[in-house]
Amino acid sequence: MKLNELKHAEGAKTPRYRKGRGLGTGNGKNAGSGNKGQNSRTGGGVRPGFEGGQNPLYRRLPKFGFYNGGRVSYAIVNLSSLNAFEDGTVVTPTLLIEKGLVKKELDGVKILGNGSLTKKLTVKASKFSKSAEKAIVEAGGKVEVI
Repeated sequence: MKLNELKHAEGAKTPRYRKGRGLGTGNGKNAGSGNKGQNSRTGGGVRPGFEGGQNPLYRRLPKFGFYNGGRVSYAIVNLSSLNAFEDGTVVTPTLLIEKGLVKKELDGVKILGNGSLTKKLTVKASKFSKSAEKAIVEAGGKVEVI
């Protein structure tokens, strides 16, 4: 088979349908738009959700809730889970994600003082609770706010 012998499969190529080209075509005169009225005109029709002047559904239903655009959400890590690292490790948010302790960094990582820390670590995070900060320093580590 050569390139010049290639042909489309049967029925794969159909001619473009030409609306409004005479009564004999079955789709002539009004070209499937019906007679007169808003929807038969060019650019006619109504916007989505329009109910003919009746108060639309999106205005009839009650609105509720509040979205706080300024909310800051932190990925939370407890002290006890930091024991998974070796002594002297510099714990960063990327390292926490690699280790699987945090799924996403979100707006930052916050270390909470739940549990006890037995390793000397340098912890870099966005925020620390006072008890976590105290426990890390007591264990011989360092705290760095990013």
